[in-house]
Amino acid sequence: MSTASTAPILTETPRPPAREQGADTAPGGIVVHSCAHVGPATLLVRLTGEIDHYSAAPLRAILASAAADGCTELILDASRVTFCDSGLLAVLDQWSRLGRRYRIDAPPAVVLRLLRVSAGTLVSPRPGTGPAEPR
Repeated sequence: MSTASTAPILTETPRPPAREQGADTAPGGIVVHSCAHVGPATLLVRLTGEIDHYSAAPLRAILASAAADGCTELILDASRVTFCDSGLLAVLDQWSRLGRRYRIDAPPAVVLRLLRVSAGTLVSPRPGTGPAEPR
C-alpha cells in the first residue's frame, strides 16, 4: 500500500537577512538628473544623489558613449550631489585621460572637500623631469 504526500516545499516564510551594522555595502543612489549637448563637443550632465564606485556606473556609461560620439568637453552640475568619494575622481580621471576637459559647476561642500583632499596629494612635475613623484 502506498500513500501520496503533498507536503509543502517551504514550511516557513523566509526571513530577510539581518542587516549588518556599519558601512552600507549596497550601491548608493546616483541619478543622472539630465544630460544634454550644449555645443558640438560639449556635454552637460546634472547629477543628483550619491557618487561612489558602484553608483558611478551610469555616469561612466554616459561619458563613454559621449566620448565615442566625439565629445571633448564636460560640464558637471554637481549642485544636488549629497555624497561623493574617489568614485567621482576615477570617473573624472578616466574622462580626462585622453585630453578631454571637464568643469564642475555649483559643487557642494562634499564635492569641494574631495577635490581639496585629492589636490593636496598631487605634486606638480619639475620642468624636464617627467611624471610627478609622490611625496
